[in-house]
Amino acid sequence: MAEDARVIVIGGGIGGLAAAAALHQRGRAVTVLERAPALKPVGAAISLAPNALRALDVLGIGEEIRDLAAWQGDGGLRTPGGRWLSRSNAEAAAARFGGPLVLLPRAVLVDRLAALLPPGAVRTGTPATLTDPGDRDRPARVRAGAEELEAGLVVGADGVGSRVRAALFPAHPGPAYAGFTTWRVLVPLPGTDFAPHETWGRGHIWGTQPLRDGRVYAYGAARVPAGEHAPDDEKAELLRRYGDWHHPVPAVLAAARPEDVLRHDVHHLGRPLPAYHAGRTALLGDAAHAMPPTLGQGGNQAIEDAVVLAHHGGDLPSYTADRLPRTTALARRAVRVARLNMAGSRAVVAVRNTAVTALSLAGPALLLRGFDGIADWRPPYASGRHHAGKP
Repeated sequence: MAEDARVIVIGGGIGGLAAAAALHQRGRAVTVLERAPALKPVGAAISLAPNALRALDVLGIGEEIRDLAAWQGDGGLRTPGGRWLSRSNAEAAAARFGGPLVLLPRAVLVDRLAALLPPGAVRTGTPATLTDPGDRDRPARVRAGAEELEAGLVVGADGVGSRVRAALFPAHPGPAYAGFTTWRVLVPLPGTDFAPHETWGRGHIWGTQPLRDGRVYAYGAARVPAGEHAPDDEKAELLRRYGDWHHPVPAVLAAARPEDVLRHDVHHLGRPLPAYHAGRTALLGDAAHAMPPTLGQGGNQAIEDAVVLAHHGGDLPSYTADRLPRTTALARRAVRVARLNMAGSRAVVAVRNTAVTALSLAGPALLLRGFDGIADWRPPYASGRHHAGKP
């Protein structure tokens, strides 16, 4: 095998698998090295906006993912007491952005991306270390267990705590605590009728969203010091914080078992990287531009990164030039949204809610306006497999 044609992807999450699939379709020999013993994604579900679905069109799986869309009818923003601040609906979202918003279990997307790769391309239980990023005259080198591997391209897709990023940019301060923690649950909730929503309280948010398979994905976030954990269990913590919020929050909490609740502090890259590559090594997803989840774009941007990286091939400066401005702007926007929806002052919350309601009445729903300039992104090249009528 010519080492220039070989690609090593470090990290088998959504971004790493999408990059591997895109590069494989471009004729590269791809190996994915994942330290976990199995491709078990972190987190319960992922929201895919039309921008990410168009990127998945490039990989040939956009249509089947769109078929999993579950949002029907009204949705929007609420207060903990149940009052609607802003209303929107699936038809308006599709009309505004040229496609639906799709929520699905992360495991479904991981499995579908992995299926695009040839047998043996993914090696689980394999911690990997970048030992040399390479340059024009020599390949990049990766240590995987007792092996030393060479490649024409290494892709660091190893998440917010990326060791590849630290090797490429040792002077960068790395991730910082975003000021809040998150909880996520994925539970069956038969016979419970509700409109999809996100609810903004004082220093707290909650979201409840239906999935196509009949389960419900719910998430909460709260402003707390980093590293805190519940004195008993995280379900009990959710009951203390959200147990008296509007329907269907109590029903979701009643259906959840303590072991169903995932909790993670949120970290982001407060300082942008100077580039998304060095030598023959590129970064993507959270390794390159970890951002707060307030726009729901972390995984979406990783999928965009993947198809753009494959498009540029070995031209990593062009990849950086293409991706760094967009993702830096979105990361900053996500921080601004977090300051708004996680506001803790009673006075600020009152002003925020009044402004949200007024803006919603004055034009398209705030929840949809927040995706302008995000969800309308299109891949830089056509694959011939894009969504019908959306080249």
